[in-house]
Amino acid sequence: MTTAPFVQVIERNVPAVSTAGNDDDTVLGQAPFDCVVTKVEYVAEAAITGAATNHRTFSLVNKGQSGSGTATVATLAFDSGSVTAAANDERAIPLSGTEENLELAAGDTLLWRSVHVGTGITDPGGVVRVTISRS
Repeated sequence: MTTAPFVQVIERNVPAVSTAGNDDDTVLGQAPFDCVVTKVEYVAEAAITGAATNHRTFSLVNKGQSGSGTATVATLAFDSGSVTAAANDERAIPLSGTEENLELAAGDTLLWRSVHVGTGITDPGGVVRVTISRS
């Protein structure tokens, strides 16, 4: 027997990383039931334009129930001028091509990671939306 809701959105504000060379990890929440991640979106508070050498990568990581997991659910590197995010407009974060990385068990912790590469670029902060479907 399957129980509603079948689809749910986990949505959280994430802080800005105003110093280009800094990183930040933010806990978004926990999977309320066994599920599959079907979509990840980032709504930046200000525009972001990628850069080739010094850039920033956003990732959604499943830390599991013990907090030590490393499975990357979704990731996007702002590593060229053509990778952009408009202010206040959702930007899809590509999901992992590894199906197991998209599967969450009830109680798994989701972490939003903003990491600089090289000297980095700033992260304006914003909102992360993770859409999950009951499995």
